Amino acid sequence: MPQIWMTYDELATLCGCDAAEARLRASHLSLDKRKSRDGFTRVKLNLALTAKFFTTIREADFDLDLAIAGLRDTHRQMAELLTAEETGGRRGAA
Repeated sequence: MPQIWMTYDELATLCGCDAAEARLRASHLSLDKRKSRDGFTRVKLNLALTAKFFTTIREADFDLDLAIAGLRDTHRQMAELLTAEETGGRRGAA
């Protein structure tokens, strides 16, 4: 299982709380913690939080896939409109 380390702010986002509550949760769950070189303290997610993290990532990928599909559909529609305008413009000029 991979190790996922998060700051308290990142953990708060994952858990839907503020950083202070995330710190309390990390302490209550006895999560390993380390001070990183950037000065932030990070906690290592346990199995349950790691699963929640991966679920969140999968949902984000799904949303991203939907956004990409929407952009492709919009591009196709715009290309069809441009083609129709070009075809119509040539007929009128001839």
